[in-house]
Amino acid sequence: MTDIEPIAVEVAYALPKKQKLLSVLVKPGTTALQAAQQSGITQFFSELDLTTASMGIFGQTLGVKGLAPPESYAMQAGERVEIYRPLISDPKEVRKRVAARQKAAAEKAGVDK
Repeated sequence: MTDIEPIAVEVAYALPKKQKLLSVLVKPGTTALQAAQQSGITQFFSELDLTTASMGIFGQTLGVKGLAPPESYAMQAGERVEIYRPLISDPKEVRKRVAARQKAAAEKAGVDK
């Protein structure tokens, strides 16, 4: 029998009106995906699919910028897995629409002078 001490990590998920932060004890080497699964977070959010959800560690998205993806990122003691909601709209497109509206309003204001 081995005496491997578990490590404490957190798993977080938030909707606009409902949030959950769970503390979990896991074995060293547990991946972010495994920690999320072991937390039982899907009991609180039935629509949440952990196999397809984007995840991060303290705001750093896993699977990009050199970070391992959730299924292979090994958790460290004290880290928090954040499960991200899918985007409703593309932020770049939203900024383009806002800029176009502002430009049109500025042009109209210039015409009215």
